[in-house]
Amino acid sequence: MDLYEYQGKELLRHYDLETLPGIVAGTPEEAGRAAETLGGTVAIKAQVLTGGRGKAGGIKVVDSPREAEEAAGQILGMDIRGHTVGRVYVEHGEKIDREFYLSITVDRTAKRPLILFSTEGGVEIEEVAETNPEAIVRLHVDPLLGLLPYQVREITFSAGLEGDVAKGVGTVLSHLYKAFEGLDASLVELNPLVVTGEGRVLTLDAKVTVDDSSLYRHEDIAGMHDVEAADPQEERAQEVGLQYVKLDGDVGILGNGAGLVMSTLDVVAQAGGEPANFCDVGGGADAEQISTALDIVTSNEQVKSVLFNIFGGITRGDEVARGLLSAIERTGITLPIVVRLDGTNAEEGRRILAENTPENVVTEETMLDAASRAVELARDGGR
Repeated sequence: MDLYEYQGKELLRHYDLETLPGIVAGTPEEAGRAAETLGGTVAIKAQVLTGGRGKAGGIKVVDSPREAEEAAGQILGMDIRGHTVGRVYVEHGEKIDREFYLSITVDRTAKRPLILFSTEGGVEIEEVAETNPEAIVRLHVDPLLGLLPYQVREITFSAGLEGDVAKGVGTVLSHLYKAFEGLDASLVELNPLVVTGEGRVLTLDAKVTVDDSSLYRHEDIAGMHDVEAADPQEERAQEVGLQYVKLDGDVGILGNGAGLVMSTLDVVAQAGGEPANFCDVGGGADAEQISTALDIVTSNEQVKSVLFNIFGGITRGDEVARGLLSAIERTGITLPIVVRLDGTNAEEGRRILAENTPENVVTEETMLDAASRAVELARDGGR
């Protein structure tokens, strides 16, 4: 579960991480009053669950309540990477001398928390990794031991920090790791972490992502979920127990099992296409769940073709075929659908489809053939 900047900062303050004073506003008038309350220079910051706000014009620095109201009027309603701005965070200004990047995330390959620190803050870490990879300090933490003092010193020394700045960054890092553990986070990111003109080290921007599986332990955090801002397809899938993720391409993908779905994404890319989304129906989906999943995948307007890749284990091929036909009959889906069935009762499933196949359904025997056909159909505009 991703949190807005103001929500993440609220949680991090409980772990003694220092932030600047700020007020959330939902209208230009509220932003003007917030700027008047804070006084002096303020930043008007779009609150969206994505990055790239600055480049999109979603952050403006102003010097008066009138300018704050005007800036908020320009930002509210703005579209940033598919997210509509419904709130702004009006934050007190501060003179900044240096900007750093600091994050803790889960390295699933190493099965350990990974700390990333860079003296080149304020830009996307992917950009730093590409243009100046030696500027990034990386350190894995043993989750059983936690972050140890010598590791904190190792990070600040490797980054070339000295004196009060090194001490301040080290303190922030120690507090941030406690927050990472305490919040059951999968990501805590401070970009930038800044040194002010007075030598204070504080969080200027924060991104916090909490593991959904831990929300039963954090009712206060679960209550922060913004239902209105959530993707409607993802919300619907979650309600019925399906795993759905929206992407940027034009081929919808439906499969059963995380491994098969990930492989299908790779095969679509190999065939020269880009997935628009994917839905994992799990290992025991019945006809009704298959029908619902297909309905969710095709409700995304970006989808021009669907790749339906099922390996019958617990999920039988005949159930899959009936679910597919039921979904098409119930929703009137006209998009081209490429079906690849294998495994338990696959022959029976293919027979059912062969006897009842609508004009928009095509079957293929292999994953690569199915992916190539789905990409080709998407390029033809779904015809």
